[in-house]
Amino acid sequence: MAAPAFAVSGAGLVGAPAPRSGGADRRRRGAELLFGRNKPPCFPRAVRAGGSGRRVAVRAGGASGEVMIPDGESDGMPPSSNDGSVQFESDDLEVPFIDDDSVIEDAGGDTTGSSEPNLAAEEADAEGMTKIDQESSTEEKLRDVPQPGNGEQIYEIDPMLRDFKYHLGYRYSLYRRIRSDIDQHEGGMDTFSRGYEKFGFNRSAEGITYREWAPGAHSAALVGDFNNWDPNADRMSKDDLGVWEIFLPNNADGSSPIPHGSRVKVRMETPSGIKDSIPAWIKYSVQAPGDIPYNGIYYDPPEEEKYVFKHPQPNRPKSLRIYETHVGMSSPEPKINTYANFRDEVLPRIKRLGYNAVQIMAIQEHSYYGSFGYHVTNFFAPSSRFGTPEDLKSLIDRAHELGLVVLMDVVHSHASSNTLDGLNGFDGTDTHYFHGGSRGHHWMWDSRVFDYGNWEVIRFLLSNARWWLEEYKFDGFRFDGVTSMMYTHHGLQVVFTGTYSEYFGFATDVDAVVYLMLVNDLIHGLYPEAITIGEDVSGMPTFALPVQVGGVGFDYRLHMAVADKWIELLKGSDEAWKMGDIVHTLTNRRWLEKCVTYAESHDQALVGDKTIAFWLMDKDMYDFMALDRPSTPNIDRGIALHKMIRLITMGLGGEGYLNFMGNEFGHPEWIDFPRGPQVLPTGKFIPGNNNSYDKCRRRFDLGDAEYLRYHGMQQFDQAMQHLEEKYGFMTSDHQYVSRKHEEDKIIVFEKGDLVFVFNFHWSNSYFDYRVGCLNPGMYKVVLDSDAGIFGGFGRIHHTAEHFTSDCQHDNRPHSFSVYTPSRTCVVYAPMN
Repeated sequence: MAAPAFAVSGAGLVGAPAPRSGGADRRRRGAELLFGRNKPPCFPRAVRAGGSGRRVAVRAGGASGEVMIPDGESDGMPPSSNDGSVQFESDDLEVPFIDDDSVIEDAGGDTTGSSEPNLAAEEADAEGMTKIDQESSTEEKLRDVPQPGNGEQIYEIDPMLRDFKYHLGYRYSLYRRIRSDIDQHEGGMDTFSRGYEKFGFNRSAEGITYREWAPGAHSAALVGDFNNWDPNADRMSKDDLGVWEIFLPNNADGSSPIPHGSRVKVRMETPSGIKDSIPAWIKYSVQAPGDIPYNGIYYDPPEEEKYVFKHPQPNRPKSLRIYETHVGMSSPEPKINTYANFRDEVLPRIKRLGYNAVQIMAIQEHSYYGSFGYHVTNFFAPSSRFGTPEDLKSLIDRAHELGLVVLMDVVHSHASSNTLDGLNGFDGTDTHYFHGGSRGHHWMWDSRVFDYGNWEVIRFLLSNARWWLEEYKFDGFRFDGVTSMMYTHHGLQVVFTGTYSEYFGFATDVDAVVYLMLVNDLIHGLYPEAITIGEDVSGMPTFALPVQVGGVGFDYRLHMAVADKWIELLKGSDEAWKMGDIVHTLTNRRWLEKCVTYAESHDQALVGDKTIAFWLMDKDMYDFMALDRPSTPNIDRGIALHKMIRLITMGLGGEGYLNFMGNEFGHPEWIDFPRGPQVLPTGKFIPGNNNSYDKCRRRFDLGDAEYLRYHGMQQFDQAMQHLEEKYGFMTSDHQYVSRKHEEDKIIVFEKGDLVFVFNFHWSNSYFDYRVGCLNPGMYKVVLDSDAGIFGGFGRIHHTAEHFTSDCQHDNRPHSFSVYTPSRTCVVYAPMN
């Protein structure tokens, strides 16, 4: 019997705004009010409020030691990995699959099979290098950061912004003024953003120049293994702008005055006493065994040891499918993994799973491993826990060889409060790189807040962004903690209701917003293919609009409300879920502003929280995930909903999709970094975990084990990624939600040529259920969550042909009938 028609809406339907909170206790939580794709905003007008910002224009003018570099594991390109391609064994299920065996084999080459010289490979490498050189030469000629526009187009895109033209006009005028000052006094954005060529250590034919901005210091000297840590040997001079400098000529034999790999620090007499600090622009730092603070390392390997990139960077994908990773915890073994192992073992897995981008966390050096990389101590140094800078370059080059875009989780929102190995109190003052007083201290994260209006801070952070793109060939960034940057309250203990005065008032840190405009301007001007994603829970209007039209400039907003909605729903029974509520959360985003969405990220996997799989199956996961043992209703329900949640999130949530490693197969338990017991300043005792790595790893073997139910969940996620690769449905111009039936618990929508049918009912299956569609013809199943290979019950016949009729249904011109079993999602494609 055909199901009755129900309320119909376009995908852009927007309901009443729901209250959202930045979260008093959650760093990356909070709902996000976003407009539908196809309609302009329609919130009530709000009171006009201005903003203020301060900008301090401090412009800066232009013996052997102990080697502390850990052994690297990079020996050129990695060997090929056995792919283990998935074979879809259902009855002719036409799941789109891209054969990556040949891709991975061709990419890996025969690097370990013979010791004989491979002349063809060498010629190919030479040809590849020539191509890269030619592309780089062309890129250099074309590089330019466009001049600012008038910033007025945002008022046409969102007429409600006109009520805040004073604030937005001030914001854009400040941005234009800084751009003008950079052009006038620094030679333009291109020169200004190469601060690493002026500050820190720079080698020339004559020797080494070292510069450091430390206006609060009374005296400074460069010390290290090279001069036996003698503070009187190499004293530095200071200019009128607070920049300390010293030049060390080459040794008599022409060798470097500072040996590669030796320890270095800057000793300063400051208002708070004498201190040894790691240079702010250091390119590498390590923690010696038994030491607590890190040591700066002078890193300048000989030419024959420097990694040379062999493969061009991939073009920006239209649909972004991101695999979020952490190098250190990416091994199945309880240990800290390496760049080299990640390159050889994890990257081929990501490619095989069908993702086209890898996002890597914890790259910038951080002395506290348990901070997940978010308490950065050395901004220009890749984490030495995982290997050497050359190992990281080899990893990125291998990803490019596989066609994967590499995104870096960059932290410019705050810095570690460490004074021994970080930026805090670097020159002995509280206001060096950071705001002074309480504004400069993030009360929840126990970290320091940058002064984004300070000229040298702008130089430091812009140069930092460029350094990672230039030196390591990253393809873009996910900017962490952007909400914290944009508001003086950091989005904490604040409810964002959607009223525009919440975004454009005195609580907005205009200097920080302008910095974000500058860094997006720089990245997109010099690296047009680069991608920027901003983590914002507030729903700031104009966030993902180009700077030229008056926006903040991000390519994507991280759509954080979706994950929060799933956790909210999972705390109750799925029998109470509202179909309209789910669709609204997934489609409620700002017009013309692209989003990366996710069902869960690393946040949900941390200790104290639960992943979706753990919410659904909990302790049953310990005993009933083996196929040779009977399942339980809890396991059957959990596996079914796990697949449905992921596909509907990808289908309706945005133009990009993100998954944290291991969550694709429902990784059990949680993430807990090794830690010892501690006593808080309040006297509260927090027990440790005996510094165990047991919960700080990823059990990829579980997803690969064909005798476990995890394998079917992994197979489904892989099929889902390949389906998107083939059809590109996330970025399709055509999308329409035709059914949200609360009684039947059915959601039907169209994305491109595909028709998605979700049955969230816990027990009801529907025969001859009529589904509306735009295009006539014959449809077949291309993805079925109930297929046996995905851990389902095999209730759908994949050979069935579904012919449309001219019978209108749910405001669609055509329709066809399907069988939709309970707790399943099925995707149909026209066979023309």
